[in-house]
Amino acid sequence: MEKTNELTTAEYLHGIVSNLPECPGIYQYLNEEGTIIYVGKAKNLKRRVYSYFSKDHQSAKTRILVTKIADIRYIVVKTEEDALLLENNLIKKYKPRYNVLLKDDKTYPSICVSNEYFPRVYKTRKIVRDGSAYYGPYSHVLSMMAVLELIKKLYPLRTCRLALTPENISQNKFKVCLEFHIKNCKGPCVGLMSHEEYMENISQVKEILKGNTQSVSNLLMKRMQELAEDMRFEEAQKVKEKYLLIESYRSKSEVVSSTLHNIDVFSIETDNDIAYINYLHITNGCINQAFTFEYKVRMSESKEELLQLGIAEMRERYKSRSKEIIVPFELDMEMSGVTFTIPQRGEKKHLLELSVMNVKQYKVDRLKRAEKLNPEQRSVRLMKEIQEQLHLDRMPAHIECFDNSNIQGSDAVAACVVFKKAKPSKKDYRKYIIKTVTGPDDYASMQEVVRRRYTRIVDEQGELPDLILTDGGKGQMEVVREVIEDELKLDIPIVGLAKNSRHRTSEVLYGFPPQTVGIKQGTPLFHLLENIQNEVHRFAITFHRDKRSKSQTASALDNVKGIGEKRKTALLKKFKSVARIRQASVEELAEIVGEAAARSVKESL
Repeated sequence: MEKTNELTTAEYLHGIVSNLPECPGIYQYLNEEGTIIYVGKAKNLKRRVYSYFSKDHQSAKTRILVTKIADIRYIVVKTEEDALLLENNLIKKYKPRYNVLLKDDKTYPSICVSNEYFPRVYKTRKIVRDGSAYYGPYSHVLSMMAVLELIKKLYPLRTCRLALTPENISQNKFKVCLEFHIKNCKGPCVGLMSHEEYMENISQVKEILKGNTQSVSNLLMKRMQELAEDMRFEEAQKVKEKYLLIESYRSKSEVVSSTLHNIDVFSIETDNDIAYINYLHITNGCINQAFTFEYKVRMSESKEELLQLGIAEMRERYKSRSKEIIVPFELDMEMSGVTFTIPQRGEKKHLLELSVMNVKQYKVDRLKRAEKLNPEQRSVRLMKEIQEQLHLDRMPAHIECFDNSNIQGSDAVAACVVFKKAKPSKKDYRKYIIKTVTGPDDYASMQEVVRRRYTRIVDEQGELPDLILTDGGKGQMEVVREVIEDELKLDIPIVGLAKNSRHRTSEVLYGFPPQTVGIKQGTPLFHLLENIQNEVHRFAITFHRDKRSKSQTASALDNVKGIGEKRKTALLKKFKSVARIRQASVEELAEIVGEAAARSVKESL
């Protein structure tokens, strides 16, 4: 019994690992009790997680960890830096048994704009909710230092820790320091810089820290022009230098403000009768809860109804008391003391995009895993898509496609390929030699083949297809319709597959008069129809080549008296071509077919 359970767990984990995305993210290993026992980050999730199960590990701790894994969860992110930040927060939150915690338990640094009369701007790892503004955290310290360096060059802000209150300044308690003498500070401690001017600089600093460098740049340009108009060129030059510094600053790091606190984020994706909902909970600008779950749609509920159910379920399950919920579209839903936000830009928009990315990846993974466990599920899904796109009465489990092949009317042939449950059924393929058409008339050839095929099926009470595909446009569809509907009185839907100038499938036509069906190129459904068209073309061309080759190589011997199929094959096997047979002597020919037949061949050729 234990072996069976181990095998089932191994198969389950293999299914998850084989379908992991190849992008940055974090992964979580859970034991049989559902407890997170390890959290890790990865540039490539699939490659990293696969490495745990694909080789023997030297570390005994790693070997033990692998034996304890009963489930795997993951969160995809946009960048490696995001994965680093997320891993750090999840390790601190869950304290997994097999993770090595940071020795000093430090968080990633942020930039603080202090809540003082003359605010300071500095880096810190400690966030104190005293009214100060925090920007970050920065996982890439060099990016943070670049921002601080830019601010230092642009604005002469104080770096001291003096209590610069109006009372202390008015009582002359302070003296200027070295920073004033080297022109890095304008001396607010001794009243040489007004509070209004200082706070105007702080306002611009905050915009830069939010990433709004364009607004600061525009403000400096406007100020520079005003000074130039007033003939204050020296001051205008100083403003211009600041403007050029802003314009040259290009290193942007992804910053989420720590003011984003206690926010829920939801997104939704649907597929037939399944809805996937992703939930993120944000605290101090970081994700500390992430979960994607499924709803089975029973009575065609809308996305709005399903998302409302999901919001209620997740807030109850995780006891969330967030006052703001970010959603992708408007909901007819009211909750006491809660604001629903549909962000259009900025940090909240980034959080929504992250949630959407996770729910889409979860949907793709679930479909892949389900299709691997049940290969027919993909076929059924594709057939249902065709049925929905064309509004058919029944699912097209049996599809047939026709194509003609000839060279200026010579050796005219046609082919029919059969697909059952979206897979080729080669035993049902059929080849046709055109009998009633003279010259290169594709329409007449198509009618002959369709007439012959379905007349025989009706006479023999065989299985008629659910859908007919024609390798051609409106003209081919019409001639097939004339035979199917007008002559044989059959009710079979007809679809045309038209090609572009590069001989590639470009559009799908349906109905009479035919209309283009909006099936997006590159989708699995479009690939299926394209593969059927390519298959019938290949089958028809191969048949035509074989027939043409036989007629060209064997025609000279067909009329020779005393030469049947066996002797003809023996001669061609020996001499390889009719030209070499013509050059051979009677004696050489007699060794193969006898003296009388050899003389006949020599005289005829």
